[in-house]
Amino acid sequence: METIAPLWLWATFVGIVLVSLFVDFVVLKKQGAHDIGVKEALNWSLIWIALSFLFNGLFWWAVKDTTGSTEIANTKSLEFLTGYLIEKSLAVDNIFVFLMIFTYFAVPTHFQKRVLMIGIIGAIVLRTIMILVGGWLLAEFHWILYVFGGFLILTGIKMWWAAGQEPSMDDNPALKLLRKVLPVSKDYDGENFWTVENGKKIATPLLMVVCMVALTDIIFAVDSIPAIFAITSDPFIVLTSNVFAILGLRAMYFLLAAVASKFHLLNYGLAVVLVFIGSKMCLIDIYKIPVGVSLAVVVGILAITMWLSVRTSKTDKHA
Repeated sequence: METIAPLWLWATFVGIVLVSLFVDFVVLKKQGAHDIGVKEALNWSLIWIALSFLFNGLFWWAVKDTTGSTEIANTKSLEFLTGYLIEKSLAVDNIFVFLMIFTYFAVPTHFQKRVLMIGIIGAIVLRTIMILVGGWLLAEFHWILYVFGGFLILTGIKMWWAAGQEPSMDDNPALKLLRKVLPVSKDYDGENFWTVENGKKIATPLLMVVCMVALTDIIFAVDSIPAIFAITSDPFIVLTSNVFAILGLRAMYFLLAAVASKFHLLNYGLAVVLVFIGSKMCLIDIYKIPVGVSLAVVVGILAITMWLSVRTSKTDKHA
């Protein structure tokens, strides 16, 4: 696995992640459990997006300084931006599933922040491992590109088919298994994952929520990581674009939770994006779609889908 990023940029990336997590887990923890409003969520979302773009600018400068080529720096910067946009877009779908989980378990809004913070840590560790393994597999076995591509196409088709259906947690096999393995209390015990009933230590519903959120992230990582590998084979770009999108997940959840109904057609757009990226992977030995074209297609699909969502929402209200 080769990367164009210099060692000092790796160190800078790790430092930014550690500082970001410190802010989330130490500084914001002092606020305690509280409801996060749309204004606070919007401000933090803008901060995370700005941080991602600043890092991409630093990455562009590092590549130009290392290679002496503006063209290579532009290409790698576009690869980061495209990967970031893909992961951010799929994270939106992920958030809708989180919303369904929180609603099903009736999680108080002031407890949801802790669940998401723990989920972010797990997602970073898990995706780092998956990206390193995926990068090694692609470097050793080129034909896996076709497997990933076919998987993304099938996933996109399945997402399109399921987009108009009402999701339900009642028949979720993972949830049924967890309930068999772990005795769970009926009520929450603050932000605790364990409580004591009748002298026995049992799990609280909040622990069940964390487990379901972790499982959901694993499922979405299987989609998003191959999609970014379709844009670039550089593990640094795949990892950094993935992690920067994840860092803003908590703020984006509280922002989108308030306007989720306005983007009811987004899953259709994401399905088309996955089919496009999967097709790009399958065609890579016949024709390599330029990264600029890929970025334009992804942005165009998402913009059209969001515009149609907002427009049809307004039409339904007037009907």
